[in-house]
Formats: sequence, structure tokens, C-alpha cells
Amino acid sequence: MNFALSQEMTMPGSARETAALLRRISRTPLSVMEVCGTHTVSIFRSGIRSLLPQTIRLVSGPGCPVCVTDQGEIDAAISLLEKGAVVVSYGDMFRVPCGRGSLSSKRAEGYDSRIASGAMDALAVALENPEREVVFLGVGFETTAPATAVLVEEAARRNVCNLSVLSFHKMTPPAVRILAQDPALGLGGFLLPGHVSVILGHEPFAFLPRQFGLPAVIAGFEPDQILLGLAEIVRQHESGIPALSSVYGRAVRPEGNLKAKAAFERVFEVRDATWRGLGVIPASGLTLGKKFRAFDAEVRFDITLSPGTPPPGCRCGEVLTGRITPPECPLFRTKCTPASPVGPCMVSSEGTCGAYFRFFKGDRS
Repeated sequence: MNFALSQEMTMPGSARETAALLRRISRTPLSVMEVCGTHTVSIFRSGIRSLLPQTIRLVSGPGCPVCVTDQGEIDAAISLLEKGAVVVSYGDMFRVPCGRGSLSSKRAEGYDSRIASGAMDALAVALENPEREVVFLGVGFETTAPATAVLVEEAARRNVCNLSVLSFHKMTPPAVRILAQDPALGLGGFLLPGHVSVILGHEPFAFLPRQFGLPAVIAGFEPDQILLGLAEIVRQHESGIPALSSVYGRAVRPEGNLKAKAAFERVFEVRDATWRGLGVIPASGLTLGKKFRAFDAEVRFDITLSPGTPPPGCRCGEVLTGRITPPECPLFRTKCTPASPVGPCMVSSEGTCGAYFRFFKGDRS
């Protein structure tokens, strides 16, 4: 694998200079998926699309953990509230609707749902309310799973018996693999999430050039990083030599963050998981391992996670997989807005529909 860029691409310069370079070297059509929702929002906010040549098409992928959380998982979280538990979750989950409401609407009805700024907030709630069952919703990819693991280990160490975790954690590489082998998408390269790679390192994404012959570049979230990443993808594409590269400097080590990986490997086991828009993906989810089964909310509350039914008319799943853009959904800007969202793609700060609503002007902006 090649983890080095050409000298021309590593030279310092402005984002516009990098964009000019990109326009010079891009000759043939290329569809690139930015996997991460943070990339999607940054691309819109900075106007990167307006700097790109017509040969490059950006496709937004399933990189928002709240968005890919299946409707059945949200139903399970609501059921815990109705059973009298205190449900603690990150803020983006609060307004995601299901047929029984949302964590936010349930709180308005008098149920006890609380927003956490970090996983350890759930431990504080459990300690302050020893007579209540407290459930933390473990939502996110490899970036947030270590924090949930630390929460579980600390709860076990302190013998906090009224705390459990409902794990919706998902692994990014299996979803990327599904998308890479879908001929209908016609993807020619992947802009990979920097923060996930900080944890995982390089190897989990090496299958993209090895097995599928696709350029793959790890990038940060600033405009210059994104443009450098796109330029490297184009360089590989035009040369016909795909590789896994990184433009994220020293932040991403080839081996990843060994301590963080060790934390979630101690606590979690891999299992199949249901993704919105992608269905069940084998070995793509995380559940608490046998040692920590006492802290598993699925076991404690006898919950069986099963696929749910998306809201009528909502095409969030197709948006997440790059099959349509948000304006192609009939609910976009009509029934589905940030003030009254129908699906999670409009709710989340990293959601593609929300980004289109705020920034899309009908051109390449």
C-alpha cells in the first residue's frame, strides 16, 4: 500500500490552489463517496462543490450514526422509557421520530429522557438515582464505542447495579464494503473518515484497493484536508494505481489508537446489525460481551431488536446509500424540515438532508 502523496500534493498552499490542481489533473468522470457526515457538512459549508471540475461527482454516504440507527432500535429505546427507565442519550438522538414519538416528545409527556454530553454522564445519573433503572443508548461508530466501553468497565468496578447500556454501536468498514461492491452506485473512490481511522488505523479499509481496485483516502474535516484527499483520489484514479492513502498527517497512525481499540475489544463482541437503508450487515454491530452481560439492557429488559418500518414516504435510507439526493425525496422541504423532521437525515447535525436544507442552492454549492 502507498501511504505517501506526490510531492506536488504535499506542498503547502491554499484550498483554492489545491482545487486548481485538482481541476488540472481530473480528466475522466469519477464518483467519490464521502463516507462521513462531518465531511458532508464541511463540503457544503465551505462551498467545495463549486470548486470542483464537472468530472467529479460527490456522493454522500452512511456516515451519520444517528441516521443509520434502525427504526426498530429507536422503538426499543422508546419502549424503555415506557417501562419507567431513565434513558440517557446524545442530543442528536432526541428528536429522531418513530411511530411512538421521539425521546424529546416523550420527555414532554413526562417520561424521563436526558441528554448526555458524554457517556460518563449516564453513570452520574445512575449514582444520583439509585432507585431508578438508568439506560445509556450506545450510539455511534468506532469513535464513541471506546467511551461506552469505559462507562461499562467503570460501572462494573463500582458495582453500579442500576445502570445498563442499549448498544446501537456500528462498525464502519463492513458498510463501506457493501457500498463498494454495489455496481448500481458506480463509485470510483472513497473519502474515508479521519476520526474513525484515528481509532482503527489503516488496515480495516485496505480491502478497497486490494479487492475492489478503488482509490481510498483518509482525510480530516477542514476544507484543505478534504480537497487534498479528493486530489489524491483523482491522482490514483487517473494513474490507474489505486491505493490506501492518508492526508491526515500524524493524527492517523497505521496501527490506530491501540488503547481505544483495546477498550472496546475488552467490553464488546461483534454481531450482525441492522442499518437504515442497508438492512442487516453481518459482523457490523457491537454488543456487550459475556463478562459484562449484566449491564446489557437487551438482557435486563428482555428486548429483542428487530428491523423497524421507516416513516411513510421517508427516503432517508436511499439518501444514506447514495441512491438519491435529498431533493429527490418528495417530503424534502415540504413535510420534512428541521423544524418538523420526518426522518433522522433531517434531524442530525451530520445528516445529509439537514445539510442540503441549510446549504443547497440548486447548483453545485
